[in-house]
Amino acid sequence: MHYGYIGLGNLGANCAACLRRAGMKLTVTDLNRDAADALLELGCAWADTPEEVAQAADHVITCLPSPAISERVLDRILPVMRAGSHWIEMSTLGRDEMLAFAAKAAAHDIRAMELPVTGGVHLAAQGKITMLAGGDKDMFDLHLPALQAMGGQVFHMGPLGSAAIIKVITNMLAFIHLKACGEALMLAKRGGLDLGQAWHAIKASSGNSFVHETEGALVLNGSYDVAFNIDLALKDLDFAQAFGREFEVPLDLAAATEQTYIAARAAYGGDAQSPMIVRLLEDLLETDLRADGFPARLT
Repeated sequence: MHYGYIGLGNLGANCAACLRRAGMKLTVTDLNRDAADALLELGCAWADTPEEVAQAADHVITCLPSPAISERVLDRILPVMRAGSHWIEMSTLGRDEMLAFAAKAAAHDIRAMELPVTGGVHLAAQGKITMLAGGDKDMFDLHLPALQAMGGQVFHMGPLGSAAIIKVITNMLAFIHLKACGEALMLAKRGGLDLGQAWHAIKASSGNSFVHETEGALVLNGSYDVAFNIDLALKDLDFAQAFGREFEVPLDLAAATEQTYIAARAAYGGDAQSPMIVRLLEDLLETDLRADGFPARLT
C-alpha cells in the first residue's frame, strides 16, 4: 500500500520513518524540505506539494500543527485524491472540527479516520507511541498494519470523533500532572531533600506518573525540552474546557492549569517548551530544580 505523508515535524517525521522502516511505500512533503532528508535516505519519495502527494498515494496521512492548517491542506488535496481513498488525520483536532472536515472529504468520496497519538516524541521515534483511532472499523482494520508500524499500543475508540475526545482527556491529565510534579519537586527542594533521590523515591511510590518519569526528568536537567510547546498545550486545554462545558463537567484542575500555562506564555512565549510552566515556580521562589544525571532529551 502506498501512503502519502504530509507534515514532517517532530512527530510526523518519526512516524513516517516507522512506516518506511516497516517496508511501506511512502511519498512525503513538508514546507521545510530539509525535514525530509532522513526519510529520503530511508527510501521515501519527495513531493513538492500536498497535491502531488495526494496524486501519488493510495491513502494520505496528515500530521499538522493546527486545525486551520489541516483545513487548508485538506482543501488542496481533496480535489485530486482518488475516489474511494482514505484521509487519515493525525493532528490534534476538536471533535466538531474533525466531523466537519470528514464531511468535506465525504463530498469528494473520500473517507476519513482520525488518529491522534499520545506518549511523546521519544516514543514516536521508537515506534512505541500510543495510537487512538476513531472511524469506521473496516478502515481501522485495513490500516492496522500501518498503525502498528508507527505505534506500540493501538486503540480503536469508536466512531469518528471518539478519538478526539480521549486525546484531549489524556493531554489534559498530562498538563495537570506536570503542574503537580513541579510543585512536588519544589517541596522536596525547599524541604532540604536531595532532588535526585526525591525523584527516584516518587517514581517508586504511589505518587508516580508517566509525566513525573519523563518531563520531571527534563525539569531536573534544566532543558525542559519535551518537543511540545506552550501554545500547543493551551490549544489542547481549550479543547478540554469546551468539552467540559458541552458535557457539563466542572474541570477545576484543568482550569487552574490553563491559567498557569497562560502565565508561562506571557513570561516565556508560546514557543517555549511545555515543562517551562515549572520554571514559573522556580522564578517566583528564586529556587532552581536541578539534579545531576538527568537527560536533556528523552530517548
